[in-house]
Amino acid sequence: MNCTIQGCPGSYEDRVIVHTVKQKSRVLVFEDVPAQVCDICSDTLLAPSTIRHLEQMIKLKSEPKKHAPVYAYA
Repeated sequence: MNCTIQGCPGSYEDRVIVHTVKQKSRVLVFEDVPAQVCDICSDTLLAPSTIRHLEQMIKLKSEPKKHAPVYAYA
């Protein structure tokens, strides 16, 4: 599929990404998320089913597999 960003000649390819969500004061990081990523501009598309799955994980407050420090740029 061709990239949807105006003027970008790229096309989307299947990849797995790291996706971050900020929810109130929490930062949630999801690894190995399937996505379509433009090979030129890196525009990223998530399938509706992927988004629903991420939302379900957040709603159920699944226990994270890892913990990481978060630094504030100051």
